[in-house]
Amino acid sequence: MISHRNPSENHPDLLLDQFINHLTVERGLADNTIESYSRDLIRFLQFLKSKKISPLRVTQDHIMDYMGSLEGVLSVRSAARNLSAVKIFFRFLVSDGKIKSSPARLLESPKLPQRLPVVLTHHEVERLLSQPDVSNPRGHRDKAMLELLYATGLRVSELVGLKVSDINLEAGYVRTIGKGSKERMVPMGEKAMKALKDYLSDGRTGLLKKRRCPNLFLNPRGQSITRQGFWKIIKKYGMLAGISKEITPHSLRHSFASHLLEGGADLRAVQVMLGHADISSTQIYTHVTRERLKQIHEKYHPRP
Repeated sequence: MISHRNPSENHPDLLLDQFINHLTVERGLADNTIESYSRDLIRFLQFLKSKKISPLRVTQDHIMDYMGSLEGVLSVRSAARNLSAVKIFFRFLVSDGKIKSSPARLLESPKLPQRLPVVLTHHEVERLLSQPDVSNPRGHRDKAMLELLYATGLRVSELVGLKVSDINLEAGYVRTIGKGSKERMVPMGEKAMKALKDYLSDGRTGLLKKRRCPNLFLNPRGQSITRQGFWKIIKKYGMLAGISKEITPHSLRHSFASHLLEGGADLRAVQVMLGHADISSTQIYTHVTRERLKQIHEKYHPRP
């Protein structure tokens, strides 16, 4: 099963480096995904090391023992992601000629409980978007970010990665590069366009202060705002709006999709706007919509 190579080429640390390079260069995965897979694989390689097992001599039983060791330590969802990372790792070893077949090929991922995303009501969204104080540059920026996120359903990594050149205010579209380095164009609507125009004319120059930066959304140092920075921003406005739900940047993405479907939007159109490769990822929002309709029915029907 093992190719005849220099033993140093097959050291676990080197295999890990080669695998991460494969994910980055050849598969073009997002940084967050690569970080997650890297952590999962390090955990797996440490398990193999404790058992004195070479990654090139792993059997299906070894992987099953590893998955058993995760029970009670990780959630079912995290364990499933671990197995996914292991499967991709062994497929890489096969494609690189280091092993002939993957010992993980016959293993099935554990069934995940369906977890419905947190979706804000229309009223909660309005309260959230009305919180920024647009009398200062930061307020203009925050208003534009929140409006754009709700108008387009972008992922937070896509939002903070936007360049000024990605915004087309004449056509009313934003260009973004999503998972798998796939480009998509998403319409943004009048309110988001107005917030962006105000930010570009009155807010961004105040943050830039004669410095140069191609990114659209900036911090007070004139640099691109980070995911963590925006996370804190949306948490702050959620508290100011008096919203008790757990609000994250993804909450507005979820609300964007759910509200479109509630309004009668086509599922495939929402899939394209969200940048989902598989429509099954979009279908979870139909469950959210049905659950919401059920709650409305129970609340207002005279014979629920």
